[in-house]
Amino acid sequence: MNRPHRTLGLLAAGLAVLSAPLLHGTAQAAAPDATAVAPTGDTHIPPAMRPQFYHGQDSSVAEFPFIIAGLREGGTRPQGQTCTGSVVAPRKILIAAHCKAAEGKKTFLYGLDDLNASGGTRLGVVSYETHPKYVNFDQGYDVAIVTTDADIPVPNGQYAKVATSADTELSKPGKNGVGVGYGKKDFNDDSRDVTVDKATLPIREGSNCQGVGAGFQDATMICAGYSNGDPTILPGDSGGPLIVDGKVAGVASWSRSDFKWYSVYGRLDNDMGDWVAEQIGNVGNDSFSLGVSPGSVQVDPGKYISTTVTSQAGKNGAEKVDLTASGLPSGAKATFQPASITSGDAAKLTIETAASTPEGSYPVTISGKGATDTATAKLTLTVGKGAPTGDVKVTVTPGSGSAGAGSFSNVTVSATGGTGSLKLSASGSGLPIAPFFTPQTVSSGGSSTMQVLAPFQAGTYPITVTATDANGKTGNATYTLTVR
Repeated sequence: MNRPHRTLGLLAAGLAVLSAPLLHGTAQAAAPDATAVAPTGDTHIPPAMRPQFYHGQDSSVAEFPFIIAGLREGGTRPQGQTCTGSVVAPRKILIAAHCKAAEGKKTFLYGLDDLNASGGTRLGVVSYETHPKYVNFDQGYDVAIVTTDADIPVPNGQYAKVATSADTELSKPGKNGVGVGYGKKDFNDDSRDVTVDKATLPIREGSNCQGVGAGFQDATMICAGYSNGDPTILPGDSGGPLIVDGKVAGVASWSRSDFKWYSVYGRLDNDMGDWVAEQIGNVGNDSFSLGVSPGSVQVDPGKYISTTVTSQAGKNGAEKVDLTASGLPSGAKATFQPASITSGDAAKLTIETAASTPEGSYPVTISGKGATDTATAKLTLTVGKGAPTGDVKVTVTPGSGSAGAGSFSNVTVSATGGTGSLKLSASGSGLPIAPFFTPQTVSSGGSSTMQVLAPFQAGTYPITVTATDANGKTGNATYTLTVR
């Protein structure tokens, strides 16, 4: 389609790991040998970091039929766009593992060149499986597979093809890859552009990407792009594909914190890709599968709510499936209409609560017993209205991270609701000093950078982040810091 020439955005979450303290609690512009790194997501780039814009090219879902946008509640971009994924099977999405850490309910939107346009297909998340060796984006294995609650309507089965250990030549320096994503097109997101872009990124020797953060790892990462980041991946493109010779060889992972640097992708032409292939192989097997749409529902005590249970037949064809539900709160009852379906069909699920049913959020498991196997799907049931409008809500992005003993970590904190300005504070057992914020006070919907000095003893440290409004009303969130 003919849209004006724009800049490319390609990255996503929002943590900058610093190996040395920042002076006076303020973020400084990164020097060429900067040790700060940032994953691809809702990264906050301080005003001092305003490099040139990076140029890409307009693209479309027609050109890349498997491209899909990852959204989350509370995301700062239009529609809550946070990450980019690749559809690899009817209900499977390839994405970066660190995208899971961003707080807020995750959903996906398929079929739009511009996420601000109407239409598209919205999908809920049934499961979000990260690689078993994943710890943090800068330590490798930054790959995950999402299972959705309904089929993704990729035309004619044009799913992304994923590299495995049989494709080691794909990450060879000298080859060119194409990066694709819905991410930012300018560093401060002034344009609020959430369209599909692409850019050609040459693959480089891993030695070019050394010298920042925990260090580049050839075994699990691909160094691509240019030393000045022209073009580069930007926040919002985490998990987006690096396509080499028709296969996804990598997923967008991280860059230096000012993004005037190379683009680092999680490498897939190795055991990481083999793990992805195993996850994809679980789709289309002999047994059937279940889904729930919508995957989250809310009901007041004493009332009822309905959703739809969907199913997909396996290789053995249609079979009878008996439906049941477990995990309901006390006083709640589930009714399926009909109670048995033929795989490939759907049923209406109604959950009726009693006036005495306790308020809260409950994970409900929907099970289907067939002739070949038993399949399950997850439903989140919220009883009660939850947080009323105006209550203070705090979001920490990402919700967890790791750092070396005595080093600093930067985390993005967002706050909404309340009356007047929101004052931020944080505390945690075992911390050398209390975390501090830049700025410490924000308006509703604003964000701040929280800087945490890691304890000098290895371990896991939960940190409570609090926002307090003008009337003393508070909201809390937890950030979990792992000290290596």
